[in-house]
Amino acid sequence: MSTIDFPVSVPGAMAPTRMWADPAEVEPEALAQLRNISALPWVHGVAVMPDVHLGKGATVGSVIAMRDAVSPAAVGVDIGCGMTAVRTSLTTADLPDTLRRLRLDIEAALPVGFAAHSGTAAQLESDATLAGAAQGLFERWESLHPKVQRLRAKALSQVGTLGGGNHFCEVTADEDGVIWLMLHSGSRNIGNVLASEHIEAAKGLSHNQALPDRDLAVFLAGSPQLTAYLADLYWAQEYALLNRSVMMRILTDVVRTHFPRVEFGETVSCHHNYVSEETYDGVEVIVTRKGAIRAGAGDLGLIPGSMGTGSYVVRGLGNPLAYCSASHGAGRRMSRNAARRTFTVDDLEAQTSGVECRKDRGVLDEIPGAYKDLQSVIRAQTTGPEPLVEVVARLSTLLCVKG
Repeated sequence: MSTIDFPVSVPGAMAPTRMWADPAEVEPEALAQLRNISALPWVHGVAVMPDVHLGKGATVGSVIAMRDAVSPAAVGVDIGCGMTAVRTSLTTADLPDTLRRLRLDIEAALPVGFAAHSGTAAQLESDATLAGAAQGLFERWESLHPKVQRLRAKALSQVGTLGGGNHFCEVTADEDGVIWLMLHSGSRNIGNVLASEHIEAAKGLSHNQALPDRDLAVFLAGSPQLTAYLADLYWAQEYALLNRSVMMRILTDVVRTHFPRVEFGETVSCHHNYVSEETYDGVEVIVTRKGAIRAGAGDLGLIPGSMGTGSYVVRGLGNPLAYCSASHGAGRRMSRNAARRTFTVDDLEAQTSGVECRKDRGVLDEIPGAYKDLQSVIRAQTTGPEPLVEVVARLSTLLCVKG
């Protein structure tokens, strides 16, 4: 990533489109998506994060402020996907020479990939706070989209599950050797189904027929379609947060079996696929963050890298030019299929040296080499005339569980 001063404007964009990335290093297809977004008549402005890359309809790493409209594809299908991290009382001096047993125990307790709990997670039933949150959430189940009504049991069984893809659970250490637990997941199958149903519904509306990309179809303010979408979306955002909360309880329970005297302290949690109603330039807008976190002044956030490359705890600076946002991670630089063609298991072992994790073809598409350089992504949003965040802690990965 170059040393140019950010932000820069996206060439050919219609609405103000400010980018904390070098246009020369962004895929031409992603730049075309950004121009398509900026041409929508409802767009107030777009902020583009340094981890930007091609997505469906809207780029991943884009923050879109719209007047009187929302595009479901500008949120993405994993509604409420995000991060949670907890600081522990442990230090690296407390850890054994190998973390393999801890990794295997986490993998046994935390369903990954397509796996789920057999019924409801035990932690969800035993923890009064989590149980109350779940009860309130599922009491509203019948208000959700008709297409998901048959999925109630599945949605319950997936509370407290990791999923696959770039989702992960990690044990990390900060610069002082203090151990942090971190995980990344979202709204699982229920969020995907809700998002997909609304994206398809939007495509059929008359005002969306002449758009440069039908995947950017919007719901208009005051319409029953937007009301229904926002109700489902806010529900899915709550579900995603509950999912991460239960997972963190599972993770801390496992860690406690290995370190009975451990204590858990500060918690940081943030969505990076979500919607928020905010005001900028004196205009009330609906902000969609797809692969971006809120970075309001003083907000704590989490910016992870790929497996083995560590993560950052950051504090937002409240930059209005970026709609108070920052990147959600390193961002992919190649597709999953390209990663499988490009790298070998030997490459994976080399690139994750020193990290306790799976090192097989099943996670080859998540190899660090398939992602952008995390240090460059952080530098782009912490330096220059318009920074987005400041670094609170650099976390180094010791153990990583993937789906």
